[in-house]
This record gives sequence, C-alpha cells and structure tokens, in this order.
Amino acid sequence: MSRADTVRFRHNQAVLAAAIVAFIGALPLATARWWLLWVLLVPLAVGAWAWRAGTDADPRELRLRALVGQRRVPWTRVVELGGDPRGRAVARLDDGQVLVLPAVRATDLPRLVAATGPDLPGDDTGPARSGDDAGQ
Repeated sequence: MSRADTVRFRHNQAVLAAAIVAFIGALPLATARWWLLWVLLVPLAVGAWAWRAGTDADPRELRLRALVGQRRVPWTRVVELGGDPRGRAVARLDDGQVLVLPAVRATDLPRLVAATGPDLPGDDTGPARSGDDAGQ
C-alpha cells in the first residue's frame, strides 16, 4: 500500500514542544557537572516518544507504534472497535485480547474505519448496507 492509503494518528505535538523546552531548561543543570548529563535523556526520550508513538491504519492492517517497537495487527483479527470509559479507542481481537490504540480517541473511530477501504474486512453486508440506509 502507498503512504496515501495510510491514516496516521499521533499524540498532540505540544508534547514534543514541551520536551524541547525541557531539554533547553535542563542544559544548565546537565552542564554543571559531567555526571548530571543523564538528565538530558529524559526530555530526549519524551520527545522521541511524542514523535514516534501512535497508530497507523491502512486497508491491510493496524500498526501500533511505541517508543521502541511496533505491533502489526491485520484487520482480519479485529473483531470490534470501540471506546473505553476514558475516551480512548480500543480494538478487540479474535482471541479476546483488547488493545488500546495509541493516540486514537473514541471520536476518531470513523476516520479509523474509513482507512479500511470501501468494505470492512469480515463485513458480510457489503454495499447492500448502504442501500438499506437509503430506503429508510
């Protein structure tokens, strides 16, 4: 699939801006003594997480990205998409496992479903469903 087919969800970029400000603010402390240089790692890690973490969706799969790794979940394994009480989007898999989708809110679910393409995987109603809606 091309990148144009991929819908990307990322955390608010204000987190990245805050990490940059924290890095600049930590410079005087970190340069005061050589053994305080590790203080700079905290805003760097937060900035890298803000840049990388999130969810990518295309017609073939969901890709859940974290700071260090990623998990690919084919749409055929997704049984249900929904929201949790905190407003986050979750996906229930065919084995009963529930995954919280990073950076996806429950209000973003229509955009996520649109990324699957014209037909949802496992949707047996197909195009007839839209015809039923028109007749009501």
